[in-house]
Amino acid sequence: MRVGRVARSAMLVCLAAVAAQSVARAEPKGAPKATIELFTSQGCSSCPPADKLIGELAHDPSLVTMSLAIDYWDYLGWKDTLALKGHGKRQQAYARVRGDREVYTPQVVINGVMHVAGSDRSAIERAIEMTRRDSATMRLPVTMTITGDKLTVEVPAAATESRAPAEVWLCPITNNVPVAIERGENRGHTITYSNVVRRWVKLGEWTGKSEVYNVSIKEFQNGEIDSLAVMIQSGGFGSPGLMLGAGLASLR
Repeated sequence: MRVGRVARSAMLVCLAAVAAQSVARAEPKGAPKATIELFTSQGCSSCPPADKLIGELAHDPSLVTMSLAIDYWDYLGWKDTLALKGHGKRQQAYARVRGDREVYTPQVVINGVMHVAGSDRSAIERAIEMTRRDSATMRLPVTMTITGDKLTVEVPAAATESRAPAEVWLCPITNNVPVAIERGENRGHTITYSNVVRRWVKLGEWTGKSEVYNVSIKEFQNGEIDSLAVMIQSGGFGSPGLMLGAGLASLR
């Protein structure tokens, strides 16, 4: 479903490795590949194939995939139970920065700079390769260490010319959320949403120098949150740009 014209771009996805037990660690092993953000809605009949695809891509250890539920289709008869107000604003901000005004569902944004239809695997793969032509794309290693109730995020200094300043964001994620939809275009279906973003927490700024960010994660260790994603993105939340690095660590 579209709010704007037809899309032809794509965005990046990235990740780091995950460990478990009392210490979970995401170690950078070379350049992460991409960060993929899916803008989706429970009230959108075109979205289930994209939701399924994101669930499949979530198993790829070279990607950080996230589902960002939006609420602007709620008027069609079903209020999205996972939507956050900020997700629609983020999607609109991406469109403004790109200059194409393309806002629709299901839409994936890849590495912060390109977008394609969220159900088109081939287009997503092409977009990943296209965004990686920029030497700064996902080239910043991110190390995440969870010890007890503390998360430590380490970001190195820029090895070459950087895209600083950038913002560092933490997103608590629920891996799988099945939803029985009772009204609207998907009435009668139960759809499972993968890597659902529950919140956005700004850890700080990255200016090109090495940084360490520490945060208590007690409130996320509640059984609902399965993992934590960290993104380093040029620009700000209101003007998001190229994804410089990302990581994913499991709480399980």
